[in-house]
Amino acid sequence: MKSLVTALLLFVIQVFSAQEEDMVYGNGIFNFEENKPQKIFTQHTRVRLSPKVDAPILDSLPTNQQVLIIKQDTAILKLGERGANWYSVSYRKDDKTSEGYIWGGNLCVGYRNKNGYDFLFGLTKTINKKDKQYPESIIRQNMAAIKVIEGNTLVDEVAFETGSGESLSYATFAIESNHQLQNVEFTLKAGVSGEACGIPGYDQYVLFKDRKLIALPQLMDVGDADVYYHSEEFIFPNDKGGIPNAFILKMEEMERDDHDREKKKKGSKTYLWNGNTYQLK
Repeated sequence: MKSLVTALLLFVIQVFSAQEEDMVYGNGIFNFEENKPQKIFTQHTRVRLSPKVDAPILDSLPTNQQVLIIKQDTAILKLGERGANWYSVSYRKDDKTSEGYIWGGNLCVGYRNKNGYDFLFGLTKTINKKDKQYPESIIRQNMAAIKVIEGNTLVDEVAFETGSGESLSYATFAIESNHQLQNVEFTLKAGVSGEACGIPGYDQYVLFKDRKLIALPQLMDVGDADVYYHSEEFIFPNDKGGIPNAFILKMEEMERDDHDREKKKKGSKTYLWNGNTYQLK
């Protein structure tokens, strides 16, 4: 009997392990509308004859190339923790219209244009990283980047983390004001988030000045109904409570104890900005 129970337990563990390995994340933020334009994020993105990684290569497209999404294919390719459908696309190159299939993970998850520059937001890869709380454990960490393009030339690029694959359900990308920070043209804000309680969301602010991108400390929010939450936000000079030539990182946490009492914790860090760089006060 013991051997039977052990065998059943091992079977259950194998099933759940296989399900976890087969779990596909990222197809939420790589879900693109048909008959809508999109842009290539990854340099030398391959255009294939069919929606398979081993299909014949028809062409190669550069970063910032615009394509038209024709149709989303049901086939999904998973690289690291990034999972995305294949897409049938059309595009103009060398005065010729062509068609083929590209992997959705090579497309931008957001792009904007301002002052003659194109700003692209996309995911780049998955890396293995040691867990800070449990150094003997390895966690899967996704990396993203923002690129600034002028014409066909890459002007600058900055990389940052975006958490695990579970945080890749939604993505946002916007251009904001300079928040009255000296010598800053404007700020970019990229974000990813999950669709369930307890899944962290991340916001990345990036300053744009003198054709350079400067990443600020990353913000993280996570919560589980009324049980707990952790939130972070920036207070810029033009915000209520802001101070000149600085930005403040404010943090708030709440946790409910066994007696249903709220325990709150607040904190802040002030970063001084000298017009070129920032440092912790």
